[in-house]
Amino acid sequence: MKYSFTFFFVFLFIILAFAQVDERENQHKYQLKIVRATDEIKLDGIVEEATWKVADVATDFWQKTPRDDIKAVLRTEMRLSYDDDFLYVAAVCYDSTNHIIPTLKRDEFWGGDGFGVVLDPLNAASSGFMFCTNPYGVQTEVLLGGGTGSEHYNDEWNNRWAVEAKIYEDRWTAEMAIPFKSLRYEAGRNAWGINFFRNDKKNNRQDVWAQVPLQFWFIDMGYTGRLEWDDAPKRTNGNMTFIPYANASSFQDFEANETADNSFNIGGDAKIALSPSLNLDLTVNPDFSQVEVDQQVTNLTRFSIFLPEQRNFFIENSDVFTQMGFRGVQPFFSRRIGLDSDGNAVPIAFGARLTGNATGTTRVGLLNVQTRATDNQFAQNYTAASINQRVLKRSRLQAMFINRQAFEQGEMSNTDYGRNASLKFNYLSSDGTVEFWSGAHASLKEGIDKDNYFFENGAAYSSKRFTTSLRHAFVGTNYFADVGFINRLNNYDAVRDTTIRLGYHSFSLPLTFRIIPEASDYINQHSINAETTFFLDPKARFVENTNSLRYQMRFKNSSQFGVRFENTATDLRFPFSFTGDEPLPIGRYGYNQLRLNYDSDGRKLFRYDIRIGTGTFYNGNLTSARLGLTYRTQPWGNFGMRIEYNKLDFPTPYGSTTLWAFSPRIEISFNRNLFWTTFLQYNTQADNFNLNSRFQWRFAPMSDLYVVYTDNYAIENFGKKNRALVLKVNYWLVL
Repeated sequence: MKYSFTFFFVFLFIILAFAQVDERENQHKYQLKIVRATDEIKLDGIVEEATWKVADVATDFWQKTPRDDIKAVLRTEMRLSYDDDFLYVAAVCYDSTNHIIPTLKRDEFWGGDGFGVVLDPLNAASSGFMFCTNPYGVQTEVLLGGGTGSEHYNDEWNNRWAVEAKIYEDRWTAEMAIPFKSLRYEAGRNAWGINFFRNDKKNNRQDVWAQVPLQFWFIDMGYTGRLEWDDAPKRTNGNMTFIPYANASSFQDFEANETADNSFNIGGDAKIALSPSLNLDLTVNPDFSQVEVDQQVTNLTRFSIFLPEQRNFFIENSDVFTQMGFRGVQPFFSRRIGLDSDGNAVPIAFGARLTGNATGTTRVGLLNVQTRATDNQFAQNYTAASINQRVLKRSRLQAMFINRQAFEQGEMSNTDYGRNASLKFNYLSSDGTVEFWSGAHASLKEGIDKDNYFFENGAAYSSKRFTTSLRHAFVGTNYFADVGFINRLNNYDAVRDTTIRLGYHSFSLPLTFRIIPEASDYINQHSINAETTFFLDPKARFVENTNSLRYQMRFKNSSQFGVRFENTATDLRFPFSFTGDEPLPIGRYGYNQLRLNYDSDGRKLFRYDIRIGTGTFYNGNLTSARLGLTYRTQPWGNFGMRIEYNKLDFPTPYGSTTLWAFSPRIEISFNRNLFWTTFLQYNTQADNFNLNSRFQWRFAPMSDLYVVYTDNYAIENFGKKNRALVLKVNYWLVL
C-alpha cells in the first residue's frame, strides 16, 4: 500500500503547484452600501418608496451559465435597506411577461424564472443563507455551508420571512422582508458577504452580480461581494419561536390482523437564539407525519441505498455534523435516530440541539436525543458534539464525538453502546480551485479493540475546463457507526442468510474536461468524464474495479444528451442473488454496460427524460430503461409519471426476473398557501404499492394544517398491508 500513498502525495504536490492564490478579489470589485430606511417599506412588490430611490443599486450582472465571461442580456437591479427588525431586499427584473413558473409550491425554485440573494453575515465564507423568489412571490430559503457542492445546500430548512411580487409588461418586481431574528450573525459587524443571482429559465441562462467561475455553483461564498452597513445590525432581543402541534391519527396493520389504533398526541419545538449566531433547538414528543414519503428506487447493487434527512428538527446547521466522512461513509447520519435495526419508527421523547457560531471562526454543534423503549429495542440516548474551527482563509479543522447509549429499565447499560470519535482537516484555497482533506475516525464498542478505524484522504482541483480529484478511504472491518451510514461494509451471504462485515480500501480518480463553444447556435457545452474506482480488502487484495467513460452534450434549449460506457470487474466474496433464485457463486466476474440518456427541453409544458442501458451483468445480462414524463399547467398543476424497467437474465439455475417501478405524481397548488400532493409508488422489487396523499393549508406564516392519507398493499394478490390517516396542525409563535 505504500505505493498508493506515494502516488497520492505526488498527485497532491502537482495540484498545489498549480494552485492560484486569490484574496477574494470580489470583495474589492463588487461593493454595495446599505443604509437605514427613510420611510416605511410597504411590502407589496411595488418598488416606489423613497428609501428605494436613494438606495445603492447592484446592477450590470454577469452571465454565469452557459458562459461566465460576458455581461448579462437582461437588466437586473437590486437594492437593500433595513430598519430595527427587518433586512429589506428590492428587485427590478426587466423581462417580458412570458414567465416560466412551474409551481406555487415553496422551495421549488430552480425550474423557473426568479432571483435570489446569498448572505454571508460573518463574511467568512463558512456558512450563510439564501432567499429566493419568482414573479409570483413563491418563497425558497436555504441554509448554506462553506463549499460549493450539493452537500452544502439545504433547502429543507424553513424559517419565517415575507415577500411580495408584481408583474408589469416589461419587468417584474419584488420586495423581501427578512427578519433579523431569522438570521444568525454577529452584532457590530459592518461588512457582510453578499451576492445576487437571476434564473432566466426561458432563455436557459443564469446571471450573477459578483462573478462566480463557471465550475462553481452560485452558493460558493468565496466569491461573494461586500455589503457595507452604515450602522452594523444590533443584537436582536427576545428571539424565541415556539411551535406547538396537535396530531390525531388512525393506523391499522392488516398483516398483523390488528384493529385500528386511534391516537391523539401533542408536542412541540422551540427555537431560542442564545446569541445572534448561536441557536438552541428543543423538541418534546416530536411528530414527523407530515414529512413527504421517501421515493422508492430499484436497487441493483449488493448494498443499501442512502436516503436524505427530511425532518426539520435535524436540519438547521446540520453540516457541522455531516461534513465528517463522505457520502459513502458518514460517522453521523441523523436518519438513524428514531429508527430500530429493521427500519421501523421509534418514538422520540425529547431532544435538544445547540448549533451555530460560537465566535467568528468557530462553529459548534451539540445534539442530544432520547428515544422511548419499544417491544424490539431498549430506550436509547444519542449524543453528538462537533466543533469546526476555521483556519487560514477558507480551511477548517473539525472534531466530533458521538455516543449511543442504551437504557434498560431506566438504567444506563454498561455494555450496549456505540461511540465514535473523528478528527479532520480540510484545506480549501481562497479561490476554491484546490482542496485537500485528511481525516481519522475511530469507533468504540464493548469487546472490540482492533480494526475499528476509518481513514480518509483526498485532493481535488477544479478549473473552468478541467476538474479532477483523487480520493482514498480505508474502513476497518470493526469500524461501527451506530448513528452513521457506512456503505459496502456489510456483505450479505445468501447461502447462510447472514451478513459478514469486511473492511475495504476505496480509491477513485475522476477526470472531467469541458468544451464551451463560443459561437454555436445549438450547443452550450460538451463534457468528457473518465473515472476509475478501486476497492481492495484490508489485506490489499482485489475486490472490485469500475472504469467508465462518459460524454455529455448540453444544448441551448436546455435539453441534454449523454452516452456512458462502463466496465466492471468484481471478485464476489459471498454468494448473492438478484432474482431470489439460486445465488451467484463466489468468484471473479467481468461485465460491461452501455447507457444512453436524453432530457428534453425543460422549459416546455410537456417534458420527458429517457435512460436506456444494456450489457452484461455478472454472469448474465441486464437491460434497463427509465422514462420520466411531466406535464404542467402553469402555475397551478404538475402531473408526472416515472416508469422504470429492469430485466435481469442469468443462466440456469440463477434465474431471471423483471423489475417494474411506476411512480405517478400529482401536485396541485391552489395558491401560495394551499397544496395537495398525491404520490403513488408501485415497486415489484419491494413488493409494495404505496399511496400517499397530503393536503397542506398554510393558514398563517409557517403555520400549517396537514391531512395525510397513506395506504400500502402487497403486489401479489394486492393484499392489504397497512393504512394510516393523520390530521396535524402546528403553529409558529414568535416572541
